[in-house]
Amino acid sequence: MGAADQRFFDALRAAHFPPERNYLAAHITLFHQLPPSCLDELDRLFRRIAADTPPPAAMLREVYSLGQGVAFRIESPELLAIRARIADHFAGMLTAQDQGTPRLHITVQNKVAAAEARALLAELASGFRSRPLAIKGLAAHHYRGGPWEPAFARSFRGLHR
Repeated sequence: MGAADQRFFDALRAAHFPPERNYLAAHITLFHQLPPSCLDELDRLFRRIAADTPPPAAMLREVYSLGQGVAFRIESPELLAIRARIADHFAGMLTAQDQGTPRLHITVQNKVAAAEARALLAELASGFRSRPLAIKGLAAHHYRGGPWEPAFARSFRGLHR
């Protein structure tokens, strides 16, 4: 995300995500798991995408319930097109979870009591207004059984159409 959006969502996570589970900055998950053996290939693909793709347009559309948490729904056909490009490249290597099209979102709270999640949802929804969301680039992380380790990040540099 852009710097201002990153700060905003990181602050929400710091305030509302259980600290023992808050291993990663606020993010939009495009894939849950790609084979570690593909890391160099993924980096090369991200470099190509970043070079020829402008930052995708995106909108925050609503705050919604995860049952035991709260997330912000994102609408971005352009980001989904980028994701489809990555998925096509790694066809046959995607897990079942990653074969479908994700519902883009940013989780700000998860794995809390349902009443706590309902209270945060009501609080955040009361002042929510749909607005643009800045998408800066793509990143990959290694899962280390708790904390996530950044692998690489690439910023979109393509020209706006």
